[in-house]
Amino acid sequence: MKSICVYCGSNPGINPAYAALARALGKRLADDGIRLIYGGGNVGLMGIVADSVLEHGGEVIGVIPQQLVDWEVAHKGVTRLEIVDSMHARKARMFELSDGFIALPGGFGTLEEIFEMLTWRQLGLGKKPCAFLEANGFWQPLMAMLDTMVAERFLHPEQRHDMWHGSDIDALLAWMHGYQPAQADKWLDEKRRSQLQLTPEDA
Repeated sequence: MKSICVYCGSNPGINPAYAALARALGKRLADDGIRLIYGGGNVGLMGIVADSVLEHGGEVIGVIPQQLVDWEVAHKGVTRLEIVDSMHARKARMFELSDGFIALPGGFGTLEEIFEMLTWRQLGLGKKPCAFLEANGFWQPLMAMLDTMVAERFLHPEQRHDMWHGSDIDALLAWMHGYQPAQADKWLDEKRRSQLQLTPEDA
C-alpha cells in the first residue's frame, strides 16, 4: 500500500470533527510513508488533508482539471500537481496512481468518486479497496441505504460488505493492507442472468 487516494469535501463542513479527522488521516499517511493522491484542491477538507501530509513530511500528488485551476483552487504547495483536461481524466488518473480509496465526509463529488470505484470493483475492473472513514456519524445514513439495497435485492450482500466503514484509522489501514476482494457475482440470481441472454423479441 504505497499510495492511497482520499476523496473529501471542498468545504470543511460544520462540525470541527471533520477537519480533525482529515488532519489525523494526513498525519498517519505521512508517518506510514504512504503517498496521498487527491483532487489537488487547496480548499475544504481537501486542503486540510493535503496540508497535514505535507506538514508531517509526506508526499502529496494532486490531480486537478484545468477548470478548477482557472478558479484558483489548485494547491500549489503539493509535491506534484498534475493538470488534466476533464473530470473523467482526473478520476482515471487518480485510479492509476492509487492502491486504495478512502472517503472522508463530503458532498456530490465525494460520493460520485467513491461509488465509481465501488462500481468498478463490482464489475471486476479493479481489485483496490474502498473505505468510508467516519466522523460524527456522517456516513451512517448511507450505510443504512446500502442495507436497504441489499434487502430489496439490488445489491449482493458480499459486495455490500466489500468495503470498510468505521472511525479507527489503525483498523482501516490494517484492513486495506490485508484486503481480499469479494468474488460475488453482480447478478443476484440465475433467472436474471438468463434474462440478459434474451433478445427483445424473446423477452
